[in-house]
Amino acid sequence: MTPRRAPGSPATASGTAPDHAAIDITPPDSTVLRRGAVSWLFPRRGALAAVLLLPALAVLVVLAALASSSGMSLADTVSGLLGTGDRGTTMIVRDFRLPRIFVGVTVGACLGTAGCLTQALAGNRLATPDLIGVDDGATAVVVATAAGSSTGMVGAWWLGPLGAVGAAVLVVLCAGGAGTAGYRVLVVGIGVSTFIGAAGDLIMSRENDNTAGGVFLWAVGSLNGRDWSVGTPLLIVLIALLPLGLAVGHRLRLLHFDDDMAAALGADLRRVRAAALALAVVLAGVAVGVGGPIGFVALAAPILAQRLAGPTRVPVLGSALVGAALVTAADALGRVVAPVELPVGVVTSVLGGPFLLWVLLRADSDGPPTGKA
Repeated sequence: MTPRRAPGSPATASGTAPDHAAIDITPPDSTVLRRGAVSWLFPRRGALAAVLLLPALAVLVVLAALASSSGMSLADTVSGLLGTGDRGTTMIVRDFRLPRIFVGVTVGACLGTAGCLTQALAGNRLATPDLIGVDDGATAVVVATAAGSSTGMVGAWWLGPLGAVGAAVLVVLCAGGAGTAGYRVLVVGIGVSTFIGAAGDLIMSRENDNTAGGVFLWAVGSLNGRDWSVGTPLLIVLIALLPLGLAVGHRLRLLHFDDDMAAALGADLRRVRAAALALAVVLAGVAVGVGGPIGFVALAAPILAQRLAGPTRVPVLGSALVGAALVTAADALGRVVAPVELPVGVVTSVLGGPFLLWVLLRADSDGPPTGKA
């Protein structure tokens, strides 16, 4: 007997229905690239967003090089960049301004990547590394090293990552392990962060005005005085960890499934969560150690990158580029918007308040990078 074909189903040449019809489950913003047994889901929209962000970042870098709080003219700035100006102008532009811009780009990229991994891990667009004690841990260690100093000079940049890692380890231990649900880590992190922040404030309250004033500039987030000595190791860390962040971000898309479903798809969510948390802590800790706790970049960069890359992706690369652009633009704006130079952390905080209200109040929410609501 010839099997009956369901209405509307495709038929073979013999008039029978095929055993199973091919179903295209490729996301509409992606293309499947195959070579033999190897296939890759190429994100067209995310790649296009990254391609467009690169020239935008380059333009911001040029504008930041031209921005001056000292009244230097455009012609003098260009001559300093080319090395054709006087020795003082060339030194200001090449030895002070360009390294500062470079550090701002790398700090922003680290913060953007850390914020993206944290939001994807928690499934919440408001989650940032500072909620798990990273910022306060790094700040407390730096403040402690400056205690008793007559000049108020902060310690070496690598003290920030040490404090961030220490705070994150304390949060993970209190939360029951790094593989636990992201929201549990965040809730515990808020309590630990509050305690560490209070300890840092207690230390500073016992110091003299010189020490408190010197640390305050760093504590609000500042790139002033940053040069190649801190920019080079920061770039090395970023180059080493960004590919790992891309790999972990690809796995983080499975967080909207339960652990059993993820295991059936070949992913161990406990290890993915632990890796994402470790990368976010190290990247944010290094950024805070170099530039101080620059606010709202880790919050805003992933959200803006998500709108560019689409809701089906964890936009790790896009978040890095957006974060670099935000810090570069904020630092340049702080040099020209007021009679005196404003620290980059002040500018991002002023702009971050309205942005946070926009995130909370807008109706057309796309959801966090995991695709959850």
